[in-house]
This record gives sequence, structure tokens and C-alpha cells, in this order.
Amino acid sequence: MDGEVTYRRKFTPGLAPIHILNHTSLLSSSISHAHATTPLTKLILLALVWLPIFGIVSAIFLLWNSYVTWVDLALLLTFFTLCGYGITLGYHRMLTHKSFQAHPWLKTFLLICGSMAMQGPALHWAATHVQHHANSDEEEDPHSPLKSLWHAHAGWILDNFKPDIQRYAPALLKDPIIVAINNTWWLWVFTGLLIPAAIGGLTAGYFGQSVLLGSFGGLVWGGFVRLFLNQHITWSVNSICHTFGKRSFETTDASRNNWLFGLLAMGEGWHNNHHAFPRSARHGMHWTQPDSSAWLIWIFEKLGLVKDVVLISQHRIKARLASQPDPEAESIILPVPAEQRD
Repeated sequence: MDGEVTYRRKFTPGLAPIHILNHTSLLSSSISHAHATTPLTKLILLALVWLPIFGIVSAIFLLWNSYVTWVDLALLLTFFTLCGYGITLGYHRMLTHKSFQAHPWLKTFLLICGSMAMQGPALHWAATHVQHHANSDEEEDPHSPLKSLWHAHAGWILDNFKPDIQRYAPALLKDPIIVAINNTWWLWVFTGLLIPAAIGGLTAGYFGQSVLLGSFGGLVWGGFVRLFLNQHITWSVNSICHTFGKRSFETTDASRNNWLFGLLAMGEGWHNNHHAFPRSARHGMHWTQPDSSAWLIWIFEKLGLVKDVVLISQHRIKARLASQPDPEAESIILPVPAEQRD
């Protein structure tokens, strides 16, 4: 089909779609994964994830009413939430997987919030994530723990990785809203720092306190600390959720469902579910799997702000639970919509 780029994984009975791999590459991958997930590396990863968070909580407790105020915490929680959903709803489910279609103003708002999370321009983020799905836990996966758990968490960012947008996200290049926000990414990053600083300063001035200190507190907690938490939790989905947790579905990667990050990452921690059904708007597929991003999509749909929400039928879920091939397998790289083709 004109303008369409397809990428499908081959079906193997009893398994999810996979690439055609020879015996040597399979053996090499299994050895690499065993080396990357030794008890020591798991311990290091857990320390990397939890010690900084523990430090932030301790700092808040120790500095309360001295250098940290309720305004600082309110800014931290507000911008953490906005930027978090900007990633989960905007960058991930809407942009990368087309799990739903949003009204133009909501689409713009979600992509701006995602940009403020400082995890890269929208096109870069989407192409990287599609490449991850197309090669999950294989050599071409940008952030697989097969190399090391540190690499999966944050090391891959330091490896001068450059996403191939033309190959992995060509459809998005046809969307003027996406391209415009992508090209002004740094503007939104700085906006995400300036707004909490301005709110902190104005609030401090209103209560007769130092505007300078209020602005600084807003910048630190609503800006820098929020950036750290947003990025750390997103990276943990790449590392923790490919190492720790349970698997509901048979997939060709090491993806796992992790209850804790299902909460912290606003539903993204149900990662095995997501790899089984990448286009699903709902990652938590049972009432015991809370998915606040899916709840927001449901609310937006009821308000008429989103449409074409992709949900997975019980027929497909039962088939995958029985380790059967998906009866309605999805393309990893989505086609360019007809109305956006040249």
C-alpha cells in the first residue's frame, strides 16, 4: 500500500510473534541475559532506583518548614503528574502506539507536557520506542538489559544513540502538530522550568516572603526534582520491568508486570501486558492492575475529547493466556494515514 511501512514478527506456535533468529543468536542472547541479571547487578539496580528516592523523601522530612514548603511540594506533585501523563498518554499511548485519537487541543497539550518531561523530542521518543518493540531484548533494542541493567536504565542514553525516525516513525512526520512541537522541544523544556519558578515566586510574594527564595524553591522542586523523578520512573520501566515481576503472557522478550511501577508509572508498569498487546489503550487488564492512564483515557472518551480507543477483546486475551498466536496480530510500525500521505 502506498505510503505504508509494515513490520511484522513471524509467528511460532505457542509463542508471540518473533523475528527469524538462528540458533547461535538465541544462545548468545540467553547467555548475555544471564550475565546481565546476576544477583549483584540486580542489587546494584535496586540501589540505583531506590536510594535517590529515599534521599529525596529524607530531605523533604529534614528540611520541612526550613527550605521546603507546602508550595514546593504542591508544585512537585502537580508538574510530576502533568509531565508523567504527558509521557504515558501523549508520547506513549497516543503518539507511538495510536491507542486513541485526541482532539487537536488535547493532543497539543499532552505533547507539550511530554516535552516538559525532558525525555527527548516527540519524534525521537516515539521512534526509539518503536525500535524497542520491533527488536525487544535483542541486539537492536536501544535499551535492553541483555547488555547490562545499567544500560537498560540510563546507560543507553549516554551511548550516543540516534533514533531512525524515517524507518521507525514515518507516519508521524506527516502530522504538523507533532512536527511543530518536536521542533520547539527546548522551548517547552524551559517552559516546564520557568512556570513552577514563577508560581513559587508569586506565591511567596503574596504571603510576604522572599520572591527570590520562592522562585528558587519552585525551580528546584517543581523543576529539577520533578525532572529527576519523571525520568527515573520512566527509565525503571525499561530496566525494572524487564527484570523484576510476573509474566501473564508468553512474549519473546523479558517484559514483566510490576505492581509497584504500575502505580508509580501511571499504568506503564504492566509492561508484559503492553508487550503482548502494544496498541492497547489499557495496560492494566484486570481490576487488580490499576492503570490511571487508562482511567483518564476513559474519562476523555466520555467527554468527547478522544475517539478510536483501542481495547483488546477477551478472545485475544484468552488466546494469548493459552500461549497461542494472537489471532489479530498488529504491525509494529503503523501505516501512514491516508489523509496524511503525499
